[in-house]
Amino acid sequence: MKNIKLLVVCMTIAFMLSIIHQSTPVRSQKGLFNMSYLFFGNPNTYISQVDQTQGSLHVISPNYFDIGDEGNLEVTWRVRQDFIDEMHRRGKKVVPFLANHWDKTKGIKALETAASRDKLAKEVATQIENYNLDGVNVDIEGVNEKYRDAHTDFIRLLREYVPNHKEVSVAVAANPNGWKTGWHGFYDYPGLAKYADYLMIMAYDESWEGRDSPIGPVSTLNFFERSVQYAINQGVPKDRIVVGLPFYGRIWTPGGPTAEGTELIGRGLSSTTIEKLINDFNADVQYDEQKHSTSAEFTIPNGQTAYAGSTKLTPGDYIIWYDDERAIKQKLLVPNKYGIKGTGSWALYHETPETWNYYTAWLNRFFFTDVSLNYWAADSIRRVSDKGWMKGTKETTFSPSKTLTRAEGATIIVRALGHEGEVPTNYQFEDTRNHWARQEIELARENGYIQGKSNTTFDPNASLTRQELAKILHNIFNFPVAANTTNPFQDVSPSRWSYNSIIALHQRGVIGGYNDGTFRPNMVSSRAHMATFMDRLLEDFEQKRNE
Repeated sequence: MKNIKLLVVCMTIAFMLSIIHQSTPVRSQKGLFNMSYLFFGNPNTYISQVDQTQGSLHVISPNYFDIGDEGNLEVTWRVRQDFIDEMHRRGKKVVPFLANHWDKTKGIKALETAASRDKLAKEVATQIENYNLDGVNVDIEGVNEKYRDAHTDFIRLLREYVPNHKEVSVAVAANPNGWKTGWHGFYDYPGLAKYADYLMIMAYDESWEGRDSPIGPVSTLNFFERSVQYAINQGVPKDRIVVGLPFYGRIWTPGGPTAEGTELIGRGLSSTTIEKLINDFNADVQYDEQKHSTSAEFTIPNGQTAYAGSTKLTPGDYIIWYDDERAIKQKLLVPNKYGIKGTGSWALYHETPETWNYYTAWLNRFFFTDVSLNYWAADSIRRVSDKGWMKGTKETTFSPSKTLTRAEGATIIVRALGHEGEVPTNYQFEDTRNHWARQEIELARENGYIQGKSNTTFDPNASLTRQELAKILHNIFNFPVAANTTNPFQDVSPSRWSYNSIIALHQRGVIGGYNDGTFRPNMVSSRAHMATFMDRLLEDFEQKRNE
């Protein structure tokens, strides 16, 4: 999701240093949007369910609103004002979902006349205010295309009656094949997007519970991506598209009914239950590289039983399809790939606790465990690493505070300016003969970006200072120094070898100084500083790279 540019490492302290060494204020829920539904478990567990998400959620959507037999609003027993108030204290929105729970008759009753739609919309708006809620997520399912326009009109009415600062969103069936009939045809994507803050695409149930369902994944990566593509192709603005992940799998008994006569034909199972069955019965787990989903086959021996929810599993063969960590991570890359608003999920209480150890980072394409989303240089580090100009010190660490060496600085510049893989015409520095960055250092020298400490010495492992970085950047871009310049730094004399470089970059807005009027040219720079300066010079590096 972004670009960046190189090399301006050490000086980083400048413009930012006064802030860098202080704790950065916490900004909650930074990054792409994320919501989830609350339906399972007792309401007394809701706070702990949210706690488990490690601050990932912007919106929590509990089942507070049901559609009654006459199409009227029923406020469910799950409402707890103390939960709503606590979420607000944490800066999270509570947007209950309005559901008919696949009861077609109830859905039709609510939508079939202008009067019924208007009545229900007003009832919902009233209860939103009564409970100080943050909007409504409409989740009407199982109704056919005949009521498509009525459904859209209902969303229009909600948008009219619900205050504009509160959310009106819609859960819609995934429709990667463009079906126009049945419950898939019920959702007018572009029509709904005119009034809804976002559409939450239920990008799951590619296989479902029923005899006509294939035994297979709940959601392949292909199905998931095509569901997003369909919304975009229908003209839904990308910032109004949220794609939903399944926190559940499905189980089949391919050999027929269990000993108690229950045939499992795609029964839904929480991920936590699946994990237990896999461990208890030593399941054969296989990740499908094409489908990006996981299957688990196991046998319950004679004399043993287990439970899948309330269903007793008796001796026999079973197969489960579900999304494990690897599959979920692939789906979490999709929002950035298509530039959409973010993700949703069905539903809390079903996910394994480990899910939230990586969810937010992968959703935001930020994979370094030692750089939090709220770290002052997080965005710059992400963009630089996405471009491949700066890499982690290990697979999952960036080491942002680590001092940047002269060799690392040269290597980053070479990558950013597109010279990686080239071969220098000669090798000048004797102290880099066995160094890992020898080739990159010589390429940087040949292109005029760096100088050695002598004709034959580079000192690759020495720390890169602020003034050295300024000089390197000035070598690359040759920014002019404005006439009649006033020197802002008391510790940078006009006779200093790096003076013009420091002043030119300062005038460009790339570097700054300290509150005491100093620049501190000999201070070393960190990897985080380098990433920040590269980000500030993004357009300049792109232009230079393309010359």
